[in-house]
Amino acid sequence: MKKLFGIRPGGLQRKITLLVLTVLIATVLVLMGISEFQSRMLTRIVGETRIQQQEAISKVSEETMDQTMQGALVNSTKLQANIADSDFTEIVNDTYMLQSMAQGLIENRNSLTPAEVSIPDPSLDGTPSAMVMSEEGVDYTRSRFLGTIAHMATPMIAMLDNSDKITACYVGLSDGTFFCVDTHTSNRYDESGKLKSFAVRERPWYKGAIETGELYFTGIEKDAFSGAASLTCSAPVIVGGKTYGVVGIDITLDNMQDFIHSVSTGDSYAFIVSQNGEVLLAPEGSGLFETGQELGQSDNAEVSTFIQEALEGTTRLAILTLDGKQYYAAGSPMSTVGWAVIALVDKTITEQPEQLMLAEYDRINEEATAAFRAGSDRMRWAARLAIVLLLLLSVGIALYASRRFSRPIEEMTESIIDSSQTGKLFEMKDSYRTNDEIEVLALSFDELSKKTKQYIEDITEITKEKERVSTELNMARQIQSSMMPHIFPAFPDRHEFDIYATMDPAKEVGGDFYDFFLIDEDHLCMVMADVSGKGIPAALFMMISKVILQSCAMLGRSPAEILNKTNEALCSSNQVEMFVTVWLGILEISTGKITAANAGHEYPAMTVDGTFELLKGKHGFVVGGLENVRYHEYELQMKPGDKLFLYTDGVPEATDEKNQMFGTDRMLEALNKDKDAASERILENVRKDLDAFVSGAEQFDDLTMLCIEYNGAGVQSIDETAHETAGGENGTKI
Repeated sequence: MKKLFGIRPGGLQRKITLLVLTVLIATVLVLMGISEFQSRMLTRIVGETRIQQQEAISKVSEETMDQTMQGALVNSTKLQANIADSDFTEIVNDTYMLQSMAQGLIENRNSLTPAEVSIPDPSLDGTPSAMVMSEEGVDYTRSRFLGTIAHMATPMIAMLDNSDKITACYVGLSDGTFFCVDTHTSNRYDESGKLKSFAVRERPWYKGAIETGELYFTGIEKDAFSGAASLTCSAPVIVGGKTYGVVGIDITLDNMQDFIHSVSTGDSYAFIVSQNGEVLLAPEGSGLFETGQELGQSDNAEVSTFIQEALEGTTRLAILTLDGKQYYAAGSPMSTVGWAVIALVDKTITEQPEQLMLAEYDRINEEATAAFRAGSDRMRWAARLAIVLLLLLSVGIALYASRRFSRPIEEMTESIIDSSQTGKLFEMKDSYRTNDEIEVLALSFDELSKKTKQYIEDITEITKEKERVSTELNMARQIQSSMMPHIFPAFPDRHEFDIYATMDPAKEVGGDFYDFFLIDEDHLCMVMADVSGKGIPAALFMMISKVILQSCAMLGRSPAEILNKTNEALCSSNQVEMFVTVWLGILEISTGKITAANAGHEYPAMTVDGTFELLKGKHGFVVGGLENVRYHEYELQMKPGDKLFLYTDGVPEATDEKNQMFGTDRMLEALNKDKDAASERILENVRKDLDAFVSGAEQFDDLTMLCIEYNGAGVQSIDETAHETAGGENGTKI
């Protein structure tokens, strides 16, 4: 298309020129028509709207302050409550850990050698150390359980070293002895150097845990030795229905005290109240609330109602009247201990910015009104002259600008079309460097073109790497699968029993494993185990555990000895602190007797009078979790036709979309659906019911099952029976 006066008819340059001129002329005409009207009306409008603006400023300021306080005060209070609650949750977990260790040690006390204990050593003051004390008249050397509990010294010292919240952890026994890990030893002695007695069973933390029979938080109490304010979390140690003592952890309140003092500035305050509405922590000299004051039953109904709401959940911003003054108030609960954080801000300080803003607005408005009136007359004539000159100048600028703007765009368009047709990269040119949006657009196309090429290259490399990792994981899964018996029937020439097993890992590789093998002609060893953790680490630990178990079993040891030796081997080099639960049984094929030992694993299920039932026996401690553990055996007797079902926790703990567990009741129902079926069919029934229950929910744990049917000694196959009954010449049957 040819150009006319430098403009391409129908092109972008002509459109830009016409658009600029049209908009400019229309704008000038409109401005000329309304400028007079605006100048006359503006002064009157400014005066009339001044009062409205002041009212609006006051209203918006108040609403804004309310919204600001709603966000700032409520959120900061909730955040501090969550931080404190997180600290208490950590302490709760540590307390449960101490309770579990104490109960495990007492359960296995007969297999443990008592550890040495000693009274506090003043030379170790300032260093975490274990010590023993007792009530007056109690001889700690005669305690039956103190030596067993003393095995907790190392983990308790580690717990104290690794936490900035714990000041002491201890176990108070029902015989009046007290085993403690603390950094203070010198204050255990009186002025004469005599060791103090300690009435452990009279302490609030001990009595509270015994009375409730569960986890217990004391209020803020003074430490029996240092007198410092602290909080104690405790839990009873119950084994076999009998209470042997109480574990406890002392907690510092530094974080909450720092928060209380940092927030309290004279116009704002923060408090901590208990579940009964008692003020536990308060800033000194606030004049509002004092430590120990009962707010839950305050004469001020507004305050008591607000305290109750804060204990039940995070409140909205409220306004409370205290001593004739109004305060913004917010509260948030700490659910772990049942306390609440309360924050108050004096409402009068929030009104000061509004007053200052109104005064400054009046001053500026008056000055601006006077300046506007003076300059309005001068600008009116200057504007008219400028409009005429602008029209003349704009015609020339429009012609120049349209050419300047359209040429780089035209060239860019041609380059992009060529790039899309030939695949060549879009390249930056000097003609695109216009120091405006056109240059930015060209740079963007240039960068996009380069990034597209790089993206294609990166995707290619990522795809290759992903395929390599996937291949390696598949190989790892195949190796793990090959480590377990996977060819069935496993013993074609042995008809005294029928055995079948499956393992479906939650990830590419898993931590569950099963195993079965003949120790000799009359003994079949069966193993069902579950390693802590998931993925490749669990799979490696599984392989090590399996090899050790099988090696110990092939030496002809009993189930308890096998677990003992395996535990020693795993504990000796278990730097990753993993463990494995194991059920191990040895079937005497000739009699049907099974000698078994259980190291923290699920209860097996066995047919009793033809119906599957759980066989609940005594658990031992997990393998690899604690040295010097001794495991105990028990016996099961299988009759011809009986079946034994072994499994890992992935079966009963499989969950559906509502987080409901499959459970052992549904598992037994699936087992008994066709209880006379072969072992393989039994496992298929369980898996079918489990898949129907979870209904497509994601599998988070490995699913491992094993079933064995005992047919009895001397059972022969159909082929062997037919062979023995064949006779006569030429193999004639009789």
